[in-house]
Amino acid sequence: MSSSDAPRKYEWLVVVPDFPGALDKRIDARPLHFAGLKPKLESGVYQMGGAILDEVPVDDQPSSLKMCGSTLIAVAESREEVISILKKDIYTEKGVWDVDNAQMWPLKCAFRIPVPGQQGS
Repeated sequence: MSSSDAPRKYEWLVVVPDFPGALDKRIDARPLHFAGLKPKLESGVYQMGGAILDEVPVDDQPSSLKMCGSTLIAVAESREEVISILKKDIYTEKGVWDVDNAQMWPLKCAFRIPVPGQQGS
C-alpha cells in the first residue's frame, strides 16, 4: 500500500460539554486526564485542547475556574474515530464529559500562533 492509499486523516474541531454539576468530578479526575493526554500529544492525535469556562476567571487556580466543557483539535480519519477516542478518556469514564452531546467539525486550520505568556498544561 502506498502512502497515497493510506486512509486520510483530518483535523477535527471538537467541543465536549460537561454534564451539569460535574465540576468536582472534573477536578478529581484532572491529574489522570492530564496523564492520559501524554500519548495522544506525542502521537499527534491531539493538537490543542483546554477547558471551556463559564466566565473569565479571577486567577488560574483550578478552584477558580468555572469549567463547563472542553475543546480540542483531534487528528482522525472520521467523526466516529474521534468519538471512540473521547469515550476512552477518564473524563468520560468518570461522568464528566457528555460525549453524546459533543459537537465536531472537520477543520482546515489557516494559522496557529502560541498565546503570549502561556505554555501548555
